[in-house]
Amino acid sequence: MLQGFKKFLLRGNVVELATAVVIGAAFTGIVTAFTQAIIDPLLAMAFDADALADATVGPFRIGLLLAAVINFLIVAAVVYFALIFPMTKLKERIDRRRGVAPDEPAETDIEILQDIRELLRAQQAQTPPSA
Repeated sequence: MLQGFKKFLLRGNVVELATAVVIGAAFTGIVTAFTQAIIDPLLAMAFDADALADATVGPFRIGLLLAAVINFLIVAAVVYFALIFPMTKLKERIDRRRGVAPDEPAETDIEILQDIRELLRAQQAQTPPSA
């Protein structure tokens, strides 16, 4: 039973999903802060609504937005160094133990097209010209 749970965790999908949820929640804070710091004061100025823009705080609360961005960066760093980096190293170690070679870089489209061109040239050179 524990072996199955270990395989489930090491597949990577769980870590990717958890990372997406945490990063998405942290990014929600940036969107909310942007709305409160920039959009709300702009709407207040456009419609002359003094209730929306607090004059003592100032029209644009950049500090609120900056704090949200810093919070997002901190959360992203913690997620990377606490989840992503260790899981990547663990998967590499497990793959090495199993004898699986690391993924080779995939061929680019240009390399594939060049290979096709060379094959076509070789075919044309082998085929006698028809009369």
